[in-house]
Amino acid sequence: MGTDVSMDSAICVAGSRFIRAGFLATNCTDNLVIFINSGGEALENEDSNFHVKPDIFFQGGDVLRTDEPVIDGGDFPSIYQSARFGNFCYQFENLSPGDYFVDLHFAEIVNTNGPKGMRVFDVFIQEEKVLSELDIYSIVRANKPLQLVDVRVSVTKDGMITVSFEGVHGSPVINGICIRQAPQLAASEVKHGSITCNNCAAEIGLSSAQSKLIRMKFAAKYEKKIEELSAQCQLKSDECYEAWMSLTAANKQLEDVRAELDKRIFQNYYQDQAMEKQAEKLRDASNMYEHDKKFWVASINELESKIKNMKREHSQLSCEAHKSANSIPDLNKMIIAVQAIAVAECDDLKLKYSEEQEKRKKLYNQIQEAKGNIRVFCRCRPLSKEEGASGHATIVDFTAAKDGELAMLTGGSTKKIFKFDRVYTPNDDQVDIFADASPMVISVLDGYNVCIFAYGQTGTGKTFTMEGTNKNRGVNYRTLEQLFKIAEERKEIFTYTISVSVLEVYNEQIRDLLATSPTSKKLEIRQATEGVHHVPGIVEAKVENIKEVWDVLQAGSNGRAVGSNNVNEHSSRSHCMLCIMVRAKNLMNGECTNSKLWLVDLAGSERLAKTEVQGERLKEAQNINRSLSALGDVISALATKSSHVPYRNSKLTHLLQDSLGGDSKTLMFVQISPSEQDLGETLSSLNFATRVRGVELGPAKKQIDMGELQRMKMMLDRVKQESNSKDEAFRKLEENFQNLEGKAKSRDQIYRNQKEKVNELELQLESKTESCRQLEKQLLQLSEGVKKEEEIGLTLQQKVKELENKVKEHELEESKIHKVKELENKLKERTQDFELHTSILKQKIKELESKLIMQGESLGFQSLEKKNKGLEEKLRQPTPGSAERPRVTPNEQKAWSRTGTMCGTDPQSLRRLNSSNGAMSQSSGLLKGADSLRELRRKRELQSKGIENNFLLSASLIEHKTTLQKESNKGRHIDPSKALARVTRITKLATAQRPLSNNRINREQQATGVKERDNRTRVWSR
Repeated sequence: MGTDVSMDSAICVAGSRFIRAGFLATNCTDNLVIFINSGGEALENEDSNFHVKPDIFFQGGDVLRTDEPVIDGGDFPSIYQSARFGNFCYQFENLSPGDYFVDLHFAEIVNTNGPKGMRVFDVFIQEEKVLSELDIYSIVRANKPLQLVDVRVSVTKDGMITVSFEGVHGSPVINGICIRQAPQLAASEVKHGSITCNNCAAEIGLSSAQSKLIRMKFAAKYEKKIEELSAQCQLKSDECYEAWMSLTAANKQLEDVRAELDKRIFQNYYQDQAMEKQAEKLRDASNMYEHDKKFWVASINELESKIKNMKREHSQLSCEAHKSANSIPDLNKMIIAVQAIAVAECDDLKLKYSEEQEKRKKLYNQIQEAKGNIRVFCRCRPLSKEEGASGHATIVDFTAAKDGELAMLTGGSTKKIFKFDRVYTPNDDQVDIFADASPMVISVLDGYNVCIFAYGQTGTGKTFTMEGTNKNRGVNYRTLEQLFKIAEERKEIFTYTISVSVLEVYNEQIRDLLATSPTSKKLEIRQATEGVHHVPGIVEAKVENIKEVWDVLQAGSNGRAVGSNNVNEHSSRSHCMLCIMVRAKNLMNGECTNSKLWLVDLAGSERLAKTEVQGERLKEAQNINRSLSALGDVISALATKSSHVPYRNSKLTHLLQDSLGGDSKTLMFVQISPSEQDLGETLSSLNFATRVRGVELGPAKKQIDMGELQRMKMMLDRVKQESNSKDEAFRKLEENFQNLEGKAKSRDQIYRNQKEKVNELELQLESKTESCRQLEKQLLQLSEGVKKEEEIGLTLQQKVKELENKVKEHELEESKIHKVKELENKLKERTQDFELHTSILKQKIKELESKLIMQGESLGFQSLEKKNKGLEEKLRQPTPGSAERPRVTPNEQKAWSRTGTMCGTDPQSLRRLNSSNGAMSQSSGLLKGADSLRELRRKRELQSKGIENNFLLSASLIEHKTTLQKESNKGRHIDPSKALARVTRITKLATAQRPLSNNRINREQQATGVKERDNRTRVWSR
């Protein structure tokens, strides 16, 4: 469903449509004008007589082609396998005026793995957009066709159709363009634009240009309205933001005031708690000290006893250590002796192991030599289906096959018996064959040359025995597998390097089957200084595992020459020779060996009269028979122990000279046919095998690599010369490097500057391209969505209403803030009234004190005492809104003074205490002249009464303060008892201060009165 929506949204022209299938020639055979294959060649359809022209009429762009199959490609799937992409356009000229249909063919053949949006582009026909942001991959995925059909285009007198492409993301692409003649529309189908007259209500016809002009005017009108609405919306949003910010600032200020007040209250509360905790900690610390003191005394006593025991044990251990130190030299001597014995035994075991290995190899080679250095195995293939259908009988008797004997029925009841080292029946498989040939593999790894070859007439299974199939491997594969297996077992003693070459001798010419490209240069056999024969220029593939071996064998087998004749449909026409070179190094004694294993699949021996070949096949057969005859001559010369062995009569025998001589081991598979029609060839092969079995080559020799030491010496001299020259060159390079380093630094700086400039230009380019894309999208949205703009206008009106509601809410919040400010002003006024009241009370107290002094001088001590008691009773009476508080005893005063000196008090509270203490000292200064005990007692009573009066006055002030705080904080609750407790502690601390003189008391009273007034104004302003 989402794909259909994206398809419909991409089409900008009414009447056109997408088709998710390839082009069919039957759809446009009658009205076709031209069909071009973009980026491709001309195409023809013989059935429909339909022609597709090559890529013409284009301007710019590049060609893109692929071999991937196109799904549902229609009659011409190759159209969608080529494309033109990049910055290009098409111009079709010389067209007759009229209406045409333009069909566009697309396929995504580049970004086959996606994702969506990798290639997005627009298509214009006659400068009018027909496709907008087309993404082929999102509609049909990769390697699938997509058609845009029935795009109606009008051609004027200029006779031209222009198709252009513009990329949004990535490069545009087109696979084909088809132009068809469009049928004329009937008068009823033609739709003209019209407008209604405002005066007469008549409809006036409009041309397409006029209707387009009217649409543009309407679009401009709506764009202007949208701009005005957006400006109004921005203005309202700015006003709302400013109102919101002012409200936020006021709330923040209010919260800061509240937080400061809470902070001060909690500071006092936490100080009280800290004092209590410290006192408790002090008590706990003293208790812990006593407990720890007892514990450490007990621990010290216990440690002293332990130290005595440890000293006694230390003396015993020191004695034992001296004894052990004296026995160390004897132990060292014993260890050295044991090590010497172990080393001697290890060397002896190594020597015995190497001797045993040499004996094993010697005995094993003796057994092989006793059996015969050239061993012959005979293998008979089963009857083929054609031979069984023709009624051919089997002429081979396998009764004594286990004893190595084979009987041939030559005619009637006569039998000819042949004896070989091993005889295999048709029922024996490849595993049995290789089980008897596997001992030769061990000889190769021990450093001996070995040759295994298959001989017999064509069609007897030589290639099957040597190579086998994927499911039933032959001798070649199994031999190499055995090599790697034994090499892995011996890896701790020997290191092996194995390389493989595959040759064929075809028409007495040596061909390299592993060569990647054929060369005209002939491959010839050369003899090295050590007497080893080799072929210069041949490919030697190093193999490290069996998988690489199989790849090499397959490559060689595929390049071998084969042909057909009357005897065998797939007859080998050459001798295939697999050469395996093994380089071994003994890690125990450093001995190196180079051995060679030849695995040869000889071409089939055949009679020319029976095969009836001619021409090139006749020449091949003659060369095959000639090389096999040369092999027979070599075998005969070896059998008769002739002084001259004709190895050079054939390339085959020349290559096998190292493995057929007296210092190698040879194994021959003679392949025979059981059919009576091949009796002559079978007897010939068996007679040749009998001669080969009679050859005695003598003991084989190990191929020790004597040239390794000389090569190492030469390499050492060469390395010394090279090191001297390199040292000199290194000095020069260091000088050049320093020069180049300076140049490189300057170049790096230039490069960094240029890179920064390039990055700035790239950023500017990206911003400009992004702005261009955004402008294009806005233009498309405005041209296609005039109706949507009206809906946007309605939504904007609703948003304006919502903003107005928010503004009203903001105004309500501002009124609340105004009320809060009024409450704060009231609070300030009350604090000022309270300060005036307190100042008046202080003045009255001073007047009363002065009157008391005057009256005390005139009336005497008794009347002064009475009036003083009356004043004390008046001061004890509670003020309105306060509660009675208990008196404070002198002992409590001392306790609070001690705790105050321990924990420390706030400086402001100390100032308040000084002011109260000043009043107390003033009242007590009246009795300085008396020295009697009664006067001293009265003095203490007056001191305690003055403290109680100050205490009552402070409590009333605190309660008045808490009531004002309740009014200002609205819902915030502060416990007055806690505030009262703090004030009582401050008054208790004041009792510890010493009395001052009258002059000093007056000065301090004036200073503390001003400070108290300032502090109270600060508290109440909060």
